[in-house]
Amino acid sequence: MTPADVPQKPAARGPALRDGLILAATVGVVGVVFGVLARTSGLSLAKTCAMSLLVFTGASQFAAASVINGGGSSVAALGPALLLASRNALYGPVVARFFDDDSVPRRLALAHVVIDESTGVGAAQSERSEQRIGFLSSGIGIYVFWNLGTLLGATVGDFIGNLEQWGLDAAFPAVYVALLAPHLASHPGRVSALIAAAIALATVPVLPIGIPILISTVGAAAGAIVAHRSDLVVTSAQDSP
Repeated sequence: MTPADVPQKPAARGPALRDGLILAATVGVVGVVFGVLARTSGLSLAKTCAMSLLVFTGASQFAAASVINGGGSSVAALGPALLLASRNALYGPVVARFFDDDSVPRRLALAHVVIDESTGVGAAQSERSEQRIGFLSSGIGIYVFWNLGTLLGATVGDFIGNLEQWGLDAAFPAVYVALLAPHLASHPGRVSALIAAAIALATVPVLPIGIPILISTVGAAAGAIVAHRSDLVVTSAQDSP
C-alpha cells in the first residue's frame, strides 16, 4: 500500500466559525444585562430594542443608558455614545481587506457589523477565506444574539424593579471594567485609562450628568494616540543603527 492509498484524516475545519459563534453566544449574555439596565433606566421596550437593532455597539449603548439612568437627558447621552461608536470607523481599512472583491452594496451592508469582536476574530485568521468566515460568524452572530439578549433582558426588566434591590446597579461599572481590562495590557491602554480616570474624578462632582463621560472619552482617545505615537518613536530609535 502506497502513502497515497492510506486514508488521510480530514483537516480540522472551521476554527473561525467556531470561535465566532462561541463569542457571539457569550456576548449575548451581556445583551441581557443591557436590556435589563436600559429598561429599568426608563427606556421603553421598543426604544431599548431599537437601540440594539440600529446602534449595535455595546459600549455606546451602555454609555447612553448609564447617563439616562443617572438622570441625564437624551442629548447628554448622545455625545459619549457617538464618540464611543466612532472608533469602529477605524476598523474599516482592516475589514475592507477581507471583502475587497465584493460589491459596494454588500460591503455597505456589512459595515453595520464592524465592531471590536468581528474585526478581532477576522484579523486573527491567517487566510483570506477564514478571515471572512471569522468576521461574518462573529459579526452576524453577535448581532443576532445581542438583539435576542436585549429583548429577553428588556422583557424581564419590568419584573425586576429597583436595580439596587438585586445589586444590579453595579452592573454598569462592572461592564465598563470588563471592557477596559483587555486594553490595560498595552502602554497606550494604560495611559488612556489613567487619563480617563483622572478626568472623571475631577469632573463628576462639578459638571452635569453625561458631560464627565464625554470629556473622559475625548481625553482617553487623545492619550491613547499620543502614547501610541510615543511608542512608535521609541521603537524606531531602538531599531536604528
